[in-house]
Amino acid sequence: MKISLIGSGNVGSVLGRLMKEHGHTIVQVMSRDSQHASNLANLLNAEASDFSGIVNQTAELIVIAVADAGIHNVLPQITANNRLVVHTAGSVSKDVLQKYSSNYGVLYPLQSLRKEMDQIPPIPFLVDGSDEGCIVFLEEFARSLSSSVQRTTDEERLKLHTAAVIVSNFTNHLYAIAEDFCTKESLDFNMLKPLIMETAHRIQHASPAAVQTGPAVRKDIQTLDKHLRLLVNYPKLKTTYMRLTDSIMNP
Repeated sequence: MKISLIGSGNVGSVLGRLMKEHGHTIVQVMSRDSQHASNLANLLNAEASDFSGIVNQTAELIVIAVADAGIHNVLPQITANNRLVVHTAGSVSKDVLQKYSSNYGVLYPLQSLRKEMDQIPPIPFLVDGSDEGCIVFLEEFARSLSSSVQRTTDEERLKLHTAAVIVSNFTNHLYAIAEDFCTKESLDFNMLKPLIMETAHRIQHASPAAVQTGPAVRKDIQTLDKHLRLLVNYPKLKTTYMRLTDSIMNP
C-alpha cells in the first residue's frame, strides 16, 4: 500500500519503519520541520515535504502521526480528496477528521514508541472508522503490521489510553522516584532491576491483583511504619508511599 506519513516524531518514525518492513511503500513524509521530514524520508526512501507542500496524489492512505494536541494544527494543511485519512491518537475522537474526508478513522498503536528503538516491540493496534468498510480496511491493514488488532470506539480507546498512562507513564515515574531516592541515599538502583523485570514477567500469566506482594497487602503495620519513618526527609515520596499503601490495603 502507498502511504503518506504526516509526522516525523517518535510515532511517525517507528510506524514508518514498521510499515516499510511489512512491505508497504511510504511515498511521502510530511513534517512541520523540513529537515526532520528529510531525515525520516531518506530512511524510508520517500519524498519529503514540510506543510507548505501537498499530500502525494498516489497515496492510498494518509496517516497523521503527530502528538494528540497537534492534530488540529495539522489538519488544515492536508488535502485528502476523500482518500482514507487516519490519526494515531489515543485520546482524540475520529470525528475530528470528518470535514476533511468522507473516509476516515483511527490507527492507534497501544505501545510506548521512541524513534531511537533498535528493535520495534510488539504493537497492539486499536482501529475505528467512519463506516464498516473503513473499519474492515483498517483491520486488514493493521493485521499486516501486528498480530494484535481490535476494534474500539472513541470511548473505549480513551479508556484504554487512560489505563496505558497508568501502567506505563505512572510506573516509569515511580522508577524515576526510586532512582532519585537511591542516588540521594548512595544506593545502587541497578540492584532493583531484576525485581522490576520479575514483577513485569508475572503479570504475563496472572492478574496483577493475584500476584500483589509487599507489606501493604500483608497489612504489616510494623514494616510500613519503619518505611514511613525512614522517609521523613522525603515528604513528597512519603505522601506517595502512604497513598499507594492505602490503595493496596483498601482496594
